[in-house]
Formats: sequence, C-alpha cells, structure tokens
Amino acid sequence: MTYEFDLVLKDVAELTDDQADALFAAGCDDGSPACSDGMAWVHFDREALSLEDAIRSAVAQVRAAGFNVSKIELDAGSAVFQGA
Repeated sequence: MTYEFDLVLKDVAELTDDQADALFAAGCDDGSPACSDGMAWVHFDREALSLEDAIRSAVAQVRAAGFNVSKIELDAGSAVFQGA
C-alpha cells in the first residue's frame, strides 16, 4: 500500500539544492521537498506494509540526510483514513 504524509523539518526555513540532493541520496527518492512561509517539509508517497513502517523508514532517511523532524502530518483525504 502507498501512504501519503509530510515530514516537517525542524529548524529549516528553506531547502537548498544541496540539501534536496542529500535527501535523495539518503533514499528519499519517493519524497518531494518543499518550503513555504519559513517552513520546509518533505511530502512522501511511500510504499510499505504499514503506515508505521512507512513513517519510520522516511524519518530514518531524513535523519541520515542530516535533518531532524519536528512533526508528521497526515492528509485527512489520504488512503490512511479511507473507510474510517
């Protein structure tokens, strides 16, 4: 199953090209880095057996790229919430 979620990066207001490259090199090739209004995040469409597995692996890769995660956001319209 594919899970959609955002990882908000702690203390990052804007992502540089080098930082985006570091995320991709760490395995976040299913993530889309973005920033707006002084906040940066990575939107993921991650295939995994469970939402927990998807989030844990994404957080580990973001940390491996040198970032910390301040919060995780789930879209109410995503597959995670269908049928709830």
